[in-house]
Amino acid sequence: MNGSLVLLLVLFVTYALFSRRLGTSSVTGPMLFMAAGLVAAWIVVGGGSAAAVLQLELSNETIQVLLEGTLVIVLFSDAVLIDYRAVRSEATIPTRLLGIGLPLTIIAGTAAAMLLFPGLGFWPAAIIAIILAPTDAALGQAVLANRSVPAAVRQGLSVESGLNDGIAVPFLAIAVAGAADELQTGSEIATLFLSEIGLAIVVGVIVGRGGSWLLAACMSRGWMGGEGRRVLVVMLALLAYALADPIGGSGFIAAFVGGLTFGRFVRSDYPDITRFSEAVSHLLTMASFFIFGALILGPVLGEVDWRVVAYAVISLTLVRMIPVAISLIGTRSDVRTQMYIGWFGPRGLASLVFVGTVVLESGLPFAEEVILVVAVTVGGSVLAHGITAWPLSNTYGRWFASMADEDMEDMAEALTVEYMPRRGVTNQMHAPMGGGIGAPGEGGRDSEPQ
Repeated sequence: MNGSLVLLLVLFVTYALFSRRLGTSSVTGPMLFMAAGLVAAWIVVGGGSAAAVLQLELSNETIQVLLEGTLVIVLFSDAVLIDYRAVRSEATIPTRLLGIGLPLTIIAGTAAAMLLFPGLGFWPAAIIAIILAPTDAALGQAVLANRSVPAAVRQGLSVESGLNDGIAVPFLAIAVAGAADELQTGSEIATLFLSEIGLAIVVGVIVGRGGSWLLAACMSRGWMGGEGRRVLVVMLALLAYALADPIGGSGFIAAFVGGLTFGRFVRSDYPDITRFSEAVSHLLTMASFFIFGALILGPVLGEVDWRVVAYAVISLTLVRMIPVAISLIGTRSDVRTQMYIGWFGPRGLASLVFVGTVVLESGLPFAEEVILVVAVTVGGSVLAHGITAWPLSNTYGRWFASMADEDMEDMAEALTVEYMPRRGVTNQMHAPMGGGIGAPGEGGRDSEPQ
């Protein structure tokens, strides 16, 4: 048996045994598995270069399928747990983050890449910025599970991370076409952009609503048991992606919208329906970060220079935080809320999937540079956001709970969310969260951390 596989299996066993303890610490699962992957790269691979990774490892499409499948299941499962009513009535934060913050983040990231890597040119710089623009739903779970953080903030971050990777796909397609001198006309670009999103929404609604109808019909006739309905969630997630992608829609948006639609109709009747899909997505997520450490980050670490590190730092801070602050102008949100939301935009699975797309499908000559910058940025995000998630969330939650002046009350009224389900804690999924921003905190860490 391969030494890397043995290491991975031992790590899974260890992680399972100490998962609850780790869930209340600053050492996260992605951190551990990424580190184990780095060890595997050092022991088994013995170093190497970005070129070697490209030619020998990432040419295997199995890795790309694993990463895409993991992201799809995570997006669908998380969307099932989102309160549909809250999304409709309290869309201020996610709408602004997606409509204003995301484009500004891409622009800022492109400018930073052109400044630090002048030899790349505009389109490669834009590709790097777009790949690193989406936030990661899996890496953000420590924040989303912390009930001391106001529900409105958690809801906003959850919806943002669920949709921004799919929205980024048309931007990435345009940038890759521009880099390959295959850029289409303005009308064709607009059609591509709208079709990616529009078709995905249609497919997602059909799959989600159809799946909920079939579930109800089969359960009422006694044709389906608990195991079947939980497996159904995974199959619907993959189906949404599989139907949307061939017709030109974003499979990731389809998966998220499908989960949101499915959850609207089934969550109250079957509160444990995502139990299996969450376990599967968690397992695949950890395996993905092991692969990331072993096959992507490990072999390229020897090529890191100060410009790569500088870009990673800027990308995780200014490139994200300034656009977020601008997008939240007019929401009566306090500067601390803007800084908190701006900081907790971790980069992870979506960026790795997009790197694979660039490397495996485009064949662009600057793929090595893209892999290097993205790998270091994602690795830095796994460490920085993992270490800071609990302490900063608890500090922010306590600060909000202590606020009682009129300005804070106004802000709380503007950004209140009635419910915010906790991922993986299904028995309390419908418990009131005590209001939105400005509401007293509900305790630091969950009784059953994920």
